[in-house]
Amino acid sequence: MSLWQQWAVLLGILALGMLWSVRARKLTPAGALTGGVLGALIFLGAGWWGIALLGLFFGLGTAASAWKVAEKRRLGLAEENKGRRTAGQALANAGIAALLGALSWYSPAHQDLFQLMLAGSFAAATADTLSSELGNIYGRRYYNAWTLRPDTRGLNGVVSLEGTLLGVAGSGLIAVVYSLGVGWHRGFFWLVVAGTVGNLADSLLGATVERQHYVSNNAVNTLNTAVGAVTAGLLYWLG
Repeated sequence: MSLWQQWAVLLGILALGMLWSVRARKLTPAGALTGGVLGALIFLGAGWWGIALLGLFFGLGTAASAWKVAEKRRLGLAEENKGRRTAGQALANAGIAALLGALSWYSPAHQDLFQLMLAGSFAAATADTLSSELGNIYGRRYYNAWTLRPDTRGLNGVVSLEGTLLGVAGSGLIAVVYSLGVGWHRGFFWLVVAGTVGNLADSLLGATVERQHYVSNNAVNTLNTAVGAVTAGLLYWLG
């Protein structure tokens, strides 16, 4: 399949995904359009396995948000806007990945590094989403990530052992797709670490500056993915 044919297939897939996400009320129209642009940039630098990472993150996040949603609503833990993602949320979760996709395309000499960092950002985003959405359901004891003292489930920066382990599993799934795309090497373990570190950074920021309303949730999610990407890059450089 030629490059132009691949782009035609990609744009068709993205268009169908955007249409479905709006009709299924998973994304706002602006969120869907933003997601399509981000997807194109990710494909530019990482090809089909990059799109697979985006699809895996979106699928897992959507499923986790919808899982036992009635119970979440009863507990006051359901997402605002009925879980419908906005353009700002799309940028917060995949904007760093798209930027790294563009850098990977622009600088082929550093492609391996930028692609690993791209996957690291998705590992962190996936870990955060699964640990918060599912940790609120399956967690038994909840602690403030900063003070490590018992805290209220659902508050910013509150973590549980079960949620943290689910986040590690999410990072592992991202690492599997990355490894299937580029080959199996130490990058698999680097991504699990990167996702976990990014998720921890998200919790620490949530327990401090976000809880004090100094920054928004979108800003914290952006920093989460940036930490995941930088951690993966540092491990690549040290390795």
